[in-house]
Amino acid sequence: MQTFMEQLPTVIGALNVGFLQTLKLFVVTLLGAVPLGLIIAFGAMSKVKILKVLCRGLIWIIRGTPLMIQLLIIYFFPGLVLANNVWGGGETGRFIAACVAFIVNYACYFAEIYRGGIQSVPVGQEEAGMVLGMTRRQIFFNVTLLQMIKRIVPPMSNEILTLVKDTSLARIIAMQEIIWAGQAFMKGSQGISGAIWPLFFTAIYYLIFNGILTVLLRKLEEKLEFFQ
Repeated sequence: MQTFMEQLPTVIGALNVGFLQTLKLFVVTLLGAVPLGLIIAFGAMSKVKILKVLCRGLIWIIRGTPLMIQLLIIYFFPGLVLANNVWGGGETGRFIAACVAFIVNYACYFAEIYRGGIQSVPVGQEEAGMVLGMTRRQIFFNVTLLQMIKRIVPPMSNEILTLVKDTSLARIIAMQEIIWAGQAFMKGSQGISGAIWPLFFTAIYYLIFNGILTVLLRKLEEKLEFFQ
């Protein structure tokens, strides 16, 4: 039977591979959810009633149901109900399905943060911009957006840190993220079985990653202090 020191390189190698998947899911989700959330927010505030109802309905459904259920439905529904597995097989298909689920989920949460940030900017500033002859587009990008960013950074930071931990839910569709990799050594992986200590190492990965993000987001908040 291998000793702890003999098992350590194997475990760290597997966790590094799993963390890479976690990191990829995190980055892709942010790149997709940040702009999509703004689009949904505009839709939810639109004067076009059908668009407003659809966007608010989507937000209500996504925020009112667990992300785990959304993952299962998005991944299995096409194949089991429509008889068309659009995601394909293997790890790539699971990764794409997870990305879609996470992007839609977090876009809806970001949309509510955006909406709150936009509506928190005094209406008088928009009216002043219109008096000066500015278009609505110019008012948004030159007046509203800068103040909105300052207001939304704290709640967005919380959601981003939550996203890091939520990526672990992707293992429900057998995506091989870092916790999946650590848990595999309990069941038997690469000649190691019945080992729970790799899960403690996964916690260290999360702590370090969240720690780095916390520092970066705090520095961003400090740089935006001049908007006060």
